[in-house]
Formats: sequence, structure tokens, C-alpha cells
Amino acid sequence: MEKNTVCLWYEKDAEAAAQFYAQTFPDSAVGRIIHAPGDYPDGSEGDVLVVEFTVAGVACVGLNGGPHFKHNESFSFQISTENQEETDRYWNAIVGNGGEESECGWCKDRWGISWQITPRTLMDALIIGGAEAKRAFDAMMTMKKIDVAAIEAARRG
Repeated sequence: MEKNTVCLWYEKDAEAAAQFYAQTFPDSAVGRIIHAPGDYPDGSEGDVLVVEFTVAGVACVGLNGGPHFKHNESFSFQISTENQEETDRYWNAIVGNGGEESECGWCKDRWGISWQITPRTLMDALIIGGAEAKRAFDAMMTMKKIDVAAIEAARRG
């Protein structure tokens, strides 16, 4: 286990989520799977309790803690993409696997984890600032999945 990790609470599907992330994102893998040594309020001895995994280079622990806490947009993974093809691939993987679309490049996976699928051109425009950033921002505000060509057109004015 890494010294510092992000702990994500799942109702019961931490292993399935970790497998999905490992198959979907580069620099991702499933590590150790730890089983409960005894019964606990939302599970039984032998159930998968903790899953160590990496998502896009970020060390994580998935805890199967039961239905008590739900994810929300205050935590999200931001995945930077290089082009529309990569943006589409990640977006479609998340939304097409039981997830849901949101606004401005955000979506949720079927476990309720929020993802920002963010083309680099959008962040580059925001960093530049000024009128170019405003045009790109205004274009983004009308989108669900980010349209790279529309952002680049907005940047040019």
C-alpha cells in the first residue's frame, strides 16, 4: 500500500470499479484485494473489504463500506485529453458503462464517482486568460461532453 492514497467509499463494488478503471485508463491497475477478517455491519467475513488500485497514476483504496455515504461532485477525477478521439473514448466508456452525463465535461460512473474529461485545449485557453479564455469558457458552458473543435473555434474567435 502506498503511504498516501485517496480512499473511495463504495457500497459493495470496489473491486468491479477498480477493474473498470484499470481497463479504461492508462497508468491504472488493480493491486491487493483484502477480505474482511470477520463480520461487519454491511458485510460478512470473507467479503472483499478493501481494494488497492491506481487510476491514471493516482494511488487509491476502495472501501466496501455499505450504503451509508454517497459520492458527489465535490470530489472528481480530472482526466486531461489530447484530442476528440481520446475525449470520446473516456466519456463513452464511463457513460456507456451505466454512468451519466453532466455539464461542462463532467460525468459520473455507475458507482457515483465524478469525472472531468477535459481536453487540454480548454485548459490552455483558460490559462491564457482574456478574451480567448472567455470565448472558450462560454462555449464550454453550453456542452455536456466537450467538443474539441468547438473549443478551438471559440479560442480563435
